[in-house]
Amino acid sequence: MQATGVRSFSQSVAAAPKPRSPFTAAAAPARRSVAVSAGLTAQKENPFAEELKATAKYIAQRGRGILASDESNATTGKRLESVGVENTEENRRDWRQLLYTAPGLGQYISGAIMFEETLYQKGRDGTQFVDVLKQQGIVPGIKVDTGLQVLPGTDGETATQGLDNLGARCEAYYKQGARFAKWRAVLKISEGAGPSSQAILENAHGLARYAQIAQANGLVPIVEPEVTLGPGAYSIEETAYWSERVYSCVMRMLNEYDVMLEGILLKPNMCLPGLDAPPAAPAEVAKYTVRTMLRTIPAAVPGIHFLSGGMSEEESTLNLQALQDACPNAPWSLTFSYGRALQSTTLKTWAGQEENWDKAQQILVALAKANSEAQLGQFKGPHPVPGGGRILQALRTGGAGK
Repeated sequence: MQATGVRSFSQSVAAAPKPRSPFTAAAAPARRSVAVSAGLTAQKENPFAEELKATAKYIAQRGRGILASDESNATTGKRLESVGVENTEENRRDWRQLLYTAPGLGQYISGAIMFEETLYQKGRDGTQFVDVLKQQGIVPGIKVDTGLQVLPGTDGETATQGLDNLGARCEAYYKQGARFAKWRAVLKISEGAGPSSQAILENAHGLARYAQIAQANGLVPIVEPEVTLGPGAYSIEETAYWSERVYSCVMRMLNEYDVMLEGILLKPNMCLPGLDAPPAAPAEVAKYTVRTMLRTIPAAVPGIHFLSGGMSEEESTLNLQALQDACPNAPWSLTFSYGRALQSTTLKTWAGQEENWDKAQQILVALAKANSEAQLGQFKGPHPVPGGGRILQALRTGGAGK
């Protein structure tokens, strides 16, 4: 007979807590439930949600890309002065008017990123530039970051500024006619070294917070985490490795801030070897670039608009064509957001001379058409601006126009 109060083995087993199956979800903490509810509510209650999706889908449509014309006044001035044109507001206006009024440009360009001055400017006939673009079927966009600042304790790595008062600025830009925005983060890579964890986290946070604010105010955010080319003979594999680390962190932060992925566009770099290494063949660029995108970018993102990142005009087109060959059934539109690759020869052709206006516009449209054909996987050549070596990173003057 058992002693009173002493359990049998079978009673002890029956009373013991049952081990939880590894396939049974644990009860979620209450605060996590609140966070999930808040995130769902934020997306559901955003009055711009459907408009954001429609705008992103329109800009990312096949066969069209983005004209990056958001260079600051200082950067634009350097470009103008390189062809003997004085840096004045009137000359900057004329240069942007040449771009935006090029006949037929809207067949190949779906969006144009503008600098704040340009967003509020009018053409010679008094028409607002935002309306000039809309008449071509081009969505006006706006650069909203305010530049780079060095991160203390790093080897010259940077963080992007501009979150202060961003909500009010986005609201004003929307009223002026902008429907998408751009924020550029720069991550350095050089021989034997990639971006630090501090730089990756800081820039991923800035991009996510910006995207959240932009969507709350009706602007589709272009998220631009540029793993920038640097000196050294590092391999294309190294660029792909660091790009994966950066993009995966950025996408995680976008999710943490409940950014609606169907209402954003991505503007990354193609995977290229270091500036002191021999240029990679288009097929190799496409192989590593597509692999990087497939590993890190959800299919919910409508468009991936690559920057030209120091490539020549022809190289940019050939690499874009190769991306379509490597991934013909991509879940996103693999397309372009080019500045230099559309503007460089156009500017040299114009050189501030009225008699060169039409010829410069023809060059711009021909370049846009070549990249449109490349996005569709149909570019056969010849290229309107053949040849040209890689534009060294050291010669870039900052801002957009990459």
